[in-house]
Amino acid sequence: MSKPTRKGISGSGIELAAMIGVGVVFLAAWEFLPPLLDVPRYIIPTLSNCIEEFGNMLQREALLKHFMSTLISALVGFGLGGLLGAASGYLLGLSRLWERVLSPYILALQIAPKVAFAPLFIMWFGYNSIPKLLVTVLVVFFPILVNVLQSMKTVDRDLINLARVYSMNRLTIFRKIEVPSSLPNLFAGLRIGATLAVIGVTVGELVGGNTGLGFLISYGEGQANTAMVFNAIILLTVIGIALYFAVAAVEKRVLHYLERQDH
Repeated sequence: MSKPTRKGISGSGIELAAMIGVGVVFLAAWEFLPPLLDVPRYIIPTLSNCIEEFGNMLQREALLKHFMSTLISALVGFGLGGLLGAASGYLLGLSRLWERVLSPYILALQIAPKVAFAPLFIMWFGYNSIPKLLVTVLVVFFPILVNVLQSMKTVDRDLINLARVYSMNRLTIFRKIEVPSSLPNLFAGLRIGATLAVIGVTVGELVGGNTGLGFLISYGEGQANTAMVFNAIILLTVIGIALYFAVAAVEKRVLHYLERQDH
């Protein structure tokens, strides 16, 4: 096993130092530029304003409860949307007839703006966690469905024909050939869905939620508390990044394992 070269190590160190440097410059500009430019704190709060408000939110606004509400809704919506999207993609990929029959309806639902369903779900289910969960499922569902369905169309037909020559049944072909071939596309869809899940939850909370970080954004706006809005946006971003990298880590492990098996 070859050791990393000195050039590679120094290159990585320079990149890390540059990343940290950019972050420090950004935080310094955030802290010192608004006062220097006489920008009011209700327009752009400084970093220290946001940190101070973060402490207030922990004490007065039950921030942890709102954070966990958004996190759990994002995780559940992402899981359900991913499961339904993958299952639908595989089922439609197995049946060209049903794909042609249902494609116009799937296309219509895909084009329709998902966030516009939030008020409708609120009228149906009330001001609770169900509307934001349904919006999240809808937002996550379609990228995964499209990616899986596309991957099923591009599976190597020669490989499938060879499997049939060796008397493999349809289920075995699906399990041994089509599913492994579709995994890169599936994980690509899951990575997209991980970021969209946070958007779906936030929209549901903004439109009609009474808990969650989206609700805090709406509440902070009504109070002209820009620091609260900033903090909620930052926490939403943290959730999205964590979901994305969790999916990426699973993808790396699963696809690496499959590559080892092939060899």
